[in-house]
Amino acid sequence: MRQDAVGDLDDSVLTVRASEGDEDAFAVLVRQHSSRLIALAQHLLGNRTDAEDAVQDAFLSAWRRLPEFRHSASFGTWMYRIVTNRCLNVLRHGPHPLPLDAVPEPAAVGAGSSPPQVAETDAATAALTQALLELRPELRVCWVLRELHGLHYEEIAHVVGSSEQTVRGRLFRARRALMEAMRPWR
Repeated sequence: MRQDAVGDLDDSVLTVRASEGDEDAFAVLVRQHSSRLIALAQHLLGNRTDAEDAVQDAFLSAWRRLPEFRHSASFGTWMYRIVTNRCLNVLRHGPHPLPLDAVPEPAAVGAGSSPPQVAETDAATAALTQALLELRPELRVCWVLRELHGLHYEEIAHVVGSSEQTVRGRLFRARRALMEAMRPWR
């Protein structure tokens, strides 16, 4: 019952309450932001297991640091920054073996899709995924935040701790590298 009342509050109120020690408010924030943050981490790290670990660590860090949260950005943007930094730390410490559960299931054949079309789509998706993973982490972060999460340049700059101009440059280089990698698929 209490959880429902807390769930109706916006992020800024929830953040204040959570910083005062309200665990229900923090649980609502975790529930509201987890899926987007895991998707971000999965795109940056390349597998679900590492992504879930990074997001869990980020929420633990956020819980401890909430009293320091200055509200200069939204809670979501602040969490993007924490998760991004966690992922970059993971990437700096070298590649991790791909867990068996990270291998995607084959796509189901749709009503209007032939097996060759499905195979081609799967191969193109795998090529894009590989090209994305081969980008330098700082380029990949900017591209994922802009193209997959729809953040504005200013928000991305806040998340990565750089200027908007730097973000624009990184996005340009990321897009150019991905276009080059995907040229055989045109």
